[in-house]
Amino acid sequence: MDEIASMRLEDGELRLQFVKLEPHPVHKAPTYFFRMVHAQTGAEFGGINLRAGSSVHIERYAGHIGYTVFPAFRGHRYAARSLMLLIPAARILSLHVIWITCDPENLSSRRSAELAGAKFAEIVEVPENCIIHQTGHPRKCRYRLDV
Repeated sequence: MDEIASMRLEDGELRLQFVKLEPHPVHKAPTYFFRMVHAQTGAEFGGINLRAGSSVHIERYAGHIGYTVFPAFRGHRYAARSLMLLIPAARILSLHVIWITCDPENLSSRRSAELAGAKFAEIVEVPENCIIHQTGHPRKCRYRLDV
């Protein structure tokens, strides 16, 4: 079994439950998909994924990490905590920097990145021919998380 898939990624209450490793359907990079679950009850809070590859597209526009927290569970810092739990996995993948991107107006995602220790780098314009721009996201904030 893959080393990352078998890792225990938990902080007491929150556990990242491995789902699958496959190419991301949009960004094409090999991607580890996890559920954010309550460590004792298994209640699902949301999901997070770690894109194992690096490219200009990943580093500038898509980011190495994608996450969502279901509305009923927001406000508990599950996204930021999950980001921190994935740092050992990023090290195994030899990622020395994790790039996290989000829309400039997405204050919750920006705050999650900052709470996880990521530093704001810049806001970039997404090229019009990029799938991210074409789906309504013309600008991205870039955050750098050194691992």
